[in-house]
Amino acid sequence: MRAVIVGGGFAGFHAAKSLRKEAGEDIEIVVLNPTDYFLYLPLLPEVAAGILDPRRVTVSLPERLRGVRLVLGKATGVDFENRAVTYTDPEDQEHRIGYDRLVLAAGSVNKLLPIPGVPEYAHGFRGVPEALYLRDHITRQIELAAAAEDPAEREARCTFVVVGAGYTGTEVAAQGPAFTEALAARHPELAGQQIRWLLLDVADRVLPELGKRLGKTADEVLRARGVEVLMKTSVDHADAKGVTLTSGEAVPTRTLVWCVGVRPDPLVADLGLDTAKGRVVVTEQLRVPGRDDVFACGDAAAVPDLTRPGEYTAMTAQHAERQGKLAGRNVAASLGYGRPGTYRHHDLGFVVDLGAGAAAANPLHIPLSGWPAKVVTRGYHLIAMPGNRVRTAVEWLLETLTGRQTVQLGLVRSGSVPLDTDSPELPRY
Repeated sequence: MRAVIVGGGFAGFHAAKSLRKEAGEDIEIVVLNPTDYFLYLPLLPEVAAGILDPRRVTVSLPERLRGVRLVLGKATGVDFENRAVTYTDPEDQEHRIGYDRLVLAAGSVNKLLPIPGVPEYAHGFRGVPEALYLRDHITRQIELAAAAEDPAEREARCTFVVVGAGYTGTEVAAQGPAFTEALAARHPELAGQQIRWLLLDVADRVLPELGKRLGKTADEVLRARGVEVLMKTSVDHADAKGVTLTSGEAVPTRTLVWCVGVRPDPLVADLGLDTAKGRVVVTEQLRVPGRDDVFACGDAAAVPDLTRPGEYTAMTAQHAERQGKLAGRNVAASLGYGRPGTYRHHDLGFVVDLGAGAAAANPLHIPLSGWPAKVVTRGYHLIAMPGNRVRTAVEWLLETLTGRQTVQLGLVRSGSVPLDTDSPELPRY
């Protein structure tokens, strides 16, 4: 018997781990994933800000999923009648792999909006290549600004626009000022030069997913660091010289970071399955209706939220992890190992790292800010990460004691990380 899990993110990783635990070695478990690592996405902003090495947020799948077979590739389709998944490997060779049980945990990609210029000039934030590109790009802009003789060019290169005030966008904007300040400190030519960070969102407040108190905390931290927080505002259009906001203001810039949200992996739309909001419709037990051998979980699945009748669970890592665990358990139950369960989850709270000793958190719905929130936030991440805990903690300590590394390596160029991509975890060469 073979179970194929499409995706090695939060949902796929924990589905494989749970299934191995429930069924032992009686079932062959295959994880089909474009990379050989699990990405701990919540810490990606710290990679872009030069705090963490990218290896700290990438955990080896073969190392952490012992007894699970890893197949490198991007799923391109599913033949449900013949129980086979088609995929393309890293060398662009096409393959098929059969299954007895299938778990669709393909995750999500950057959300696109029909705004002129955005696909060409904005960059997303869903994978290591995008984080490395942004890290190098910001460093390069400060260095080019220091060399520029035209004041207008210098101002544009020292202006950074982040769109989307959710978790990712807020953390990127919060980490940004300290990073650019450290970069500018190396260049006497930039003494007195204003470095602007703008955070835009069509919502009426920062972090609309959280309560007003935590959103207010994050807003105050951002403004205290000089971030221009512009709510009910977005980008009207973008070009090579900058962006024009929906308010009519023209902002000269060379940096547009797109963090407006996510959409299910494009694979979902090509499967011919029933969908809701672009996600595969599943039952409370994560089974695809009418197909007893197919399950779905995480961002790719529209999982009924039993705590809010009529709605679906949010596309968050917290839900993906817990749904993955249940999917593994229910796949095992469908093969005669244990009993199936139903997905019902009450949020245990959220954490948002705002950098430089600041955070917003509500563990068990107890609102925290400042250093208590920072301690809780970093403690949560260390517990939630499936590996690299000691190395991550050491790098946090080193950053506190010695500062961050501020060099650009030039490994990922702009054209390698287009916003419109179905594989943000892979650079496009």
